[in-house]
Amino acid sequence: MTKLRLTSLTLLMSLSAFANTVYAEVAEAPSTVSAHYRVPSSTTVLQPGEKVANLFNLNMQGGYVLQRLTQQTYWFQSGFYATIFYVGDNGVLLFDPLEGHAKQLLTAIQSVTKKPITAIVYSHDHADHIADTPVLLAELKGQPHPPRLIASSATAEKMIRLNSSLPRPTEVVSWPNGSFTFEKLTVQLYGFEHAAHTEDHAAWLLKNERILHAPDLLNPDQPPFWNFAGSERFTYLEQNIKQADSLPWDYFSGGHGNIGSHDDFFFHLKFIGDLKTAVSKAMKAVPFGGRRYKSDQCSYGNASLLVWRNSTTRNGRIASRLWKILWF
Repeated sequence: MTKLRLTSLTLLMSLSAFANTVYAEVAEAPSTVSAHYRVPSSTTVLQPGEKVANLFNLNMQGGYVLQRLTQQTYWFQSGFYATIFYVGDNGVLLFDPLEGHAKQLLTAIQSVTKKPITAIVYSHDHADHIADTPVLLAELKGQPHPPRLIASSATAEKMIRLNSSLPRPTEVVSWPNGSFTFEKLTVQLYGFEHAAHTEDHAAWLLKNERILHAPDLLNPDQPPFWNFAGSERFTYLEQNIKQADSLPWDYFSGGHGNIGSHDDFFFHLKFIGDLKTAVSKAMKAVPFGGRRYKSDQCSYGNASLLVWRNSTTRNGRIASRLWKILWF
């Protein structure tokens, strides 16, 4: 699994490098929520509901995108991976040292402040979001003090259980609901007790900033059916999205996709609702068991397979035509 993950990352980085010389820009897809887009800026604050313009092409061109969300919080994206950092009076709080992006993250942070990184948060124990922690810590060796490493108790326990090679948290936040302070900022943890993405998945609320960071919950401004942000258990996704949507925030950081708003949550919930209705209708149309079929057309394991195949093929053609009408 690790070999596959590293191979995928290497391929993505190679494609990004290749794109620098041969990539031709493509027209951006229409917004799923009719958002207003602005050219990214590390100095101008983005208004709630606005999104970064031309984001797909900027990622394909390499480098990184840095957008100021509030007076003290910034959103970073490179290679289609995103995170946030908060600049306090004395230091910087960083969420998720993204795999393969530690040095870019450090460059982005140093472009807006010379203050040291004094705290790092692991949002959840997936290496693609936190694997560059050792690289970042090596870059920070010149600091007077090493940064705090903060994670939920669920993440800390999971790292022990899986014998993670990454640096272990030095501070643990109670699961499923706890908090910690960083200078004048309060960060609240809202763990998903029945999580769709992975067992230690959570939403982190920067209370004073009204920013929610929950990588892999949903990808703003993207159609959700492309693996539903990597959910391992789709069954609980709707509950998780509703829980996060109910929290008091204005900006959403999802680890992928654009900067999010509550409109993105409404869109995803509506899509999931429509999907459940359509699947329920299709399942009711396909008789359960082997009745109505000739013995040579089915077996114990595929009694409904024939009708299901014909039904999905027909519905797939309809969906394909609708997709072309809506997006092209």
